[in-house]
Amino acid sequence: MNDPTASLTSALDGRYALLRELGSGGMATVYLAEDLKHQRQVAVKVLRPELAAVIGAERFLTEIRTTARLQHPHILPLFDSGEADGFLFYVMPFVEGESLRQRLDRETQLPLEDVVRITTQVAQGLDYAHRQGVIHRDIKPENILLHESSALIADFGIALAASKAGGSTRMTETGMSLGTPHYMSPEQAMGQRDITLCADVYALGAVTYEMLVGEPPFTGPTPQAIVAKVITTEPLAPRVVRGTIPQAMNDAVLVALAKVPADRFKSTMQFADALHRTDTGPVSAPARAARPYARWLVGALMLLAAVALAIMARGRFVASQRLVVRGTHPVTSEAGLYLDPALSPDGKLLAYAAGPSSRTQDSMRRLMPRSSPSSFASSWGRASSAARTSSEATIG
Repeated sequence: MNDPTASLTSALDGRYALLRELGSGGMATVYLAEDLKHQRQVAVKVLRPELAAVIGAERFLTEIRTTARLQHPHILPLFDSGEADGFLFYVMPFVEGESLRQRLDRETQLPLEDVVRITTQVAQGLDYAHRQGVIHRDIKPENILLHESSALIADFGIALAASKAGGSTRMTETGMSLGTPHYMSPEQAMGQRDITLCADVYALGAVTYEMLVGEPPFTGPTPQAIVAKVITTEPLAPRVVRGTIPQAMNDAVLVALAKVPADRFKSTMQFADALHRTDTGPVSAPARAARPYARWLVGALMLLAAVALAIMARGRFVASQRLVVRGTHPVTSEAGLYLDPALSPDGKLLAYAAGPSSRTQDSMRRLMPRSSPSSFASSWGRASSAARTSSEATIG
């Protein structure tokens, strides 16, 4: 069996000299190489043979030409592309630094200011590409390179070419899928063909989530398990894991991760702007956490006070009355139940039926001089209104 590296070296002979392998993924292998014509180090990315067979050289080169026109400070430029003895490749600058994946593997969680900066720079590059009609489709930490405090988006073109070259059925036959499960939008996970820029918004939200929390929104033992969660499960709020995350930043990430594309931000820059509104440093978790409980406690105490006042007023009203027996009127079988109250025209007497079932009587009580029924009703109404207002204030 032929050595693929030897075959590739032979195919690129005279143009690029392969030095060593930098890494490999589900779609391609990356090599550090010497650009013999310009005498500079470059990164040569070579598609896996099975993916190259699905895409085809013509489709690949067409889409690579589209992405080669993207010129932005936060998009890794394209130097060259081509086909050599069946190998499909493209050439990018070799970036001194590391990928976001390498930094996350080392630090797990990033400082909030770094999260905002990296997300904003990636959002700027994606927004530019979207305005040119190009969607990345595979944003993930491996495709974000970090160089001197600047984030660069890599790998525009591969997913775009694959998505237009034979559909999901042929991709499934090769055992590959477009996108990485941890960062794949629900619509991509469900195999929808018409993918919009909202898929990139979701993926960037998932990357931001991982920078904040230390792991993607959804994890699982298999890609299928992850995809199932992406489609059916709501992500855990970042603040639950890391309490120093400002509430507005927490909410912005969850909007970016909405299941329905229409519920997400309409652009990556809207997402970045939402993060920038909270870019003033972390808020103390205990202080932020104590506020909702304090509001509920104050509201509950106010509600209890209002109810207590109303009960006291009713007690004074009942205690001040005199009972006058006027006769019998069997209206109920439940002892102590007062029925059919009626107020006299001058508002001083209250008539009602009361008593046990064997001896129900029509009764009358004289109302206390300083507390008429109308004033009592008014007091009770004010107390009830205060209780409702207190409750609404705590909820708001």
